[in-house]
Amino acid sequence: MDLNDFILGVNYMPKINLRLMIDSLPVVLQGIPYTLGLTLISFILGNVLAILLTLVYLYAPVIFQLMTRFYISFFRGIPALVLLFMLYFGLPYQLTAIQAVIICFTMTSSAFLTEIYRGAILGIDEGQWDAARALGLPFWIIIRKIILPQVFRLSIPALSNVAMDLAKGTSLAAMITVPEMFQKAKMIGGREFDYMTLYVLVAIIYWLICIGIGYLQNRLEKIFHY
Repeated sequence: MDLNDFILGVNYMPKINLRLMIDSLPVVLQGIPYTLGLTLISFILGNVLAILLTLVYLYAPVIFQLMTRFYISFFRGIPALVLLFMLYFGLPYQLTAIQAVIICFTMTSSAFLTEIYRGAILGIDEGQWDAARALGLPFWIIIRKIILPQVFRLSIPALSNVAMDLAKGTSLAAMITVPEMFQKAKMIGGREFDYMTLYVLVAIIYWLICIGIGYLQNRLEKIFHY
């Protein structure tokens, strides 16, 4: 790079094409069902798996606790993009792009959710366990009727953070050609030679989605008197 190229690069100021942004909005929004659908499915499956992992982590024999700890450490410690590529490109059996994304986000989110639920369960007063046992209630009834409802209430803020991370993380699905919002934006940006405008547009949409999740969090907190 010579001096003139360096000077031109320094002086370059990206511009936002509002007309292109408005015209591209309907096409970009076609990816919303994928973005929201992948987020919702992965969040639900991640929660189900996390609850099971939490119970194993806390109450199963030691060997299963160690296996659960390894699972949590591993999937909290590797980038979601690396796991996504391992699932989509590395397995001997070819998963579809949607399957790979759902499995990836379910596994990564469940690792973080397990730690959230574990902390919430340990934060519940031990006296409630003692009272339930004194009434002769079996373990699974205590968990289902007494402990888990309180755990969900206590975990609402943390759960909303995981949901936001999943919503934003679905943009990684564009790397394996899932036609979600970011993939749509990349295609239009390449065609129009204006990536900045489309990236700003998709950033605003993700921001609005997270605002919606935050609003839902606030409503749930009021309903459950957090």
